[in-house]
Amino acid sequence: MKIGILTSGGDCPGLNAVIRGAVLKGIKEYEDIEFVGFRDGWRGVVDGDIMDLPRSSVRGISKQGGTILGTSRTNPFEGPNGGPEKIKATLERLGIDAVIAIGGEGTLAAAQRLTDAGLKIVGVPKTVDNDLDATDYTFGFDTAVEIATEACDRLRTTGESHHRCMVAEVMGRHVGWIALHTGMAAGAHAILIPEHPVSIDQISQWVSDARDRGRAPLVVVAEGFVTTDMEMPHSERGLDSFGRPRLGGIGELLAPEIEARTGIETRATVLGHIQRGGVPTAFDRVLATRLGMAAVDSVVDGLWGTMVALHGTDIVHVGFEKALGNLKTVPEQRYDEAAILFG
Repeated sequence: MKIGILTSGGDCPGLNAVIRGAVLKGIKEYEDIEFVGFRDGWRGVVDGDIMDLPRSSVRGISKQGGTILGTSRTNPFEGPNGGPEKIKATLERLGIDAVIAIGGEGTLAAAQRLTDAGLKIVGVPKTVDNDLDATDYTFGFDTAVEIATEACDRLRTTGESHHRCMVAEVMGRHVGWIALHTGMAAGAHAILIPEHPVSIDQISQWVSDARDRGRAPLVVVAEGFVTTDMEMPHSERGLDSFGRPRLGGIGELLAPEIEARTGIETRATVLGHIQRGGVPTAFDRVLATRLGMAAVDSVVDGLWGTMVALHGTDIVHVGFEKALGNLKTVPEQRYDEAAILFG
């Protein structure tokens, strides 16, 4: 059996550990399994652009950030070679029997459509936002929080030196898990997440209260946050290939508003892709490795249209329809716990 592996969408720490886990498990545990990698996500699938993945190719890569296969946001249903029938013909020509698709919401949605059309695909969840309800944690999230927390610790020192308010914008399109965990870990004075719109007046009050206690205020905001006066998240960069707005810049929007209302000099920092880069934490390496190994079991067992997931401490298999059905939003109780700390 020949298995093709792809990494699609945004990169994140832990992708290489998934690839390594899958290849080593397949080669050592099962007979007559070989692996190839599709270059640059769905683009490689559409174009038939592959590379061999022998055991030697995954040696020592679990500690590396990014992905050795490359990634892209290619839509596999577009272009002259896209669509289920042409992709199926390409896989048959290459002798590829099954595909392990590693990616987030867009990648898994495409995998579901292709599976419904008869292709043999299993999925591995990848999202730094940790927003898939079907799994307790996704690899990359822990690393992103560590990076964001360290950045906030650094912002605190310069903010205190200049008596400024510092606004740190972190990732989080639909949910605020990164902002919540980062804000609590860094001791932020306001944590702003998509699930809980807050007025600019309330934000300014939190900032003023922190200043009055002799602190240099720190605000952590998720990129998808909206104030009570906004209808949509802030987006100035158009749409991606899946039709979703490219978010970013809410921190720069809030900073002058906070300064105007409080009189405190305010600076905004957008962490952006820094959260995606660098080496994964030990937690993410272990989780990614386990998911990669389980994905091979899914292929051997013919569990097409399923995604591996973490439930508690166990790796389980869930259908794409469940994996894509609900976002794992921050519950009000968790947000209230954080509010006690900065209120």
